[in-house]
Amino acid sequence: MNAAPTHATWKELAGRENEGLEIYLLWNKSADRLKVAVADARLDEKFEFDVANADGLAAFYHPFAYAADRGLGFSCAIRNSLDLQPQN
Repeated sequence: MNAAPTHATWKELAGRENEGLEIYLLWNKSADRLKVAVADARLDEKFEFDVANADGLAAFYHPFAYAADRGLGFSCAIRNSLDLQPQN
């Protein structure tokens, strides 16, 4: 559970792991906040983002789509998407 923050106020609502990729849906009761945390052990990178309560489960199942809307992701993926491609 490397992606999940260690701060005690966050409660894990859902989590999944596959081939070094960890994704968690976390809730902070006192702040009434929901966030998704993603870590890739192969790249040794992680990111997290807040999400509206109504979108929590969708963001958990599709974190990269939600992260892309916020300009987040793993650095190599962002670098590749920002590289200018020659136009023919």
